[in-house]
Amino acid sequence: MSTDYSRALGARLRAIRNQQGLSLQGVEDKSHGRWKAVVVGSYERGDRAVTVQRLSELAVFYGVPVSELLPDPRPSSAVTSTNKIVLNLESLGSLPADEAGPLARYASTIQAQRHDYNGKVLSIRAEDLKSLAIIYDMSPDELTSRLIEWGVLSPGMESIVSSGGDEELDEDVDDSWGDRRRTPR
Repeated sequence: MSTDYSRALGARLRAIRNQQGLSLQGVEDKSHGRWKAVVVGSYERGDRAVTVQRLSELAVFYGVPVSELLPDPRPSSAVTSTNKIVLNLESLGSLPADEAGPLARYASTIQAQRHDYNGKVLSIRAEDLKSLAIIYDMSPDELTSRLIEWGVLSPGMESIVSSGGDEELDEDVDDSWGDRRRTPR
């Protein structure tokens, strides 16, 4: 097993354990010693190979499908990014409801939760793009292209969305787009 894959598998295992609110010792306690904290920790660090059988048993223990424990074999994309994407709500409002309705409802819900009704721009996490892509039945990259076509996403954002990058972001004004956007520093 490659080191990168072992680390990615370990990260998935750790993420599932954390979602369950369990520490390594908590896993050992909850499993009545079946899963030793030191062993699960070594799987999570990628220091120890896990067999398919053990991975299957761990999935049963966590109550998730085995596929949830496996890392995504595709290169990372916007769906794993923590960067924010800035949507132009004025452009969104001018689109036909049959095309942009799901995005408009999504944006409206976020605005209501944040009590943010400026009506010009809305920042969402790149992770939200994954949910929106499911709603639109397309990949995050396809949705990004569509948002740019619609004028909802700043033309400078495709590189940030596609990179899933770790670059720091800085707000500035792009007069050609008319509102704030986020660009790499």
